[in-house]
Amino acid sequence: MIRSMIAAVAFVASTATAMAGMITVDSAHDVKTTLDRLEAAANKGGATVFARIDHQANAKGIGMDMPASQVLIFGNPKGGTPLMLANPEIGLDLPLRVHAFEKDGKTVMMYHDPEAVAKAHGLDPAMKPVQGAAGALKKLTAAAGAE
Repeated sequence: MIRSMIAAVAFVASTATAMAGMITVDSAHDVKTTLDRLEAAANKGGATVFARIDHQANAKGIGMDMPASQVLIFGNPKGGTPLMLANPEIGLDLPLRVHAFEKDGKTVMMYHDPEAVAKAHGLDPAMKPVQGAAGALKKLTAAAGAE
């Protein structure tokens, strides 16, 4: 019983910590349109789009329903490579990812704060590639979600 309580407290604490490093951005569009706009902006900005995952379609494939939910995975090796050279472990959190999903009748985008990711991997969040990623994500998600 005590072990279960300790495990539950540890889980809640780790979830709260993980959420502290998340940034959310509202979108004026549905999930598909939001990520279409994000993908176009990322491509225009010189990023490489590696994958797009449609969680809703995957759920339908196994006979389950869920609200719209998609993840866009993209990045730029000019920014990510120096970070991985500084600490290869950060490769677990690269390339960048933005998750767009329906929540309470609205579309929300969510992504990991690059500064928090850098700190978690023992890197200086003031590093130029970290700041570049933070600025790019802010700009791209604002463009994708704008009216």
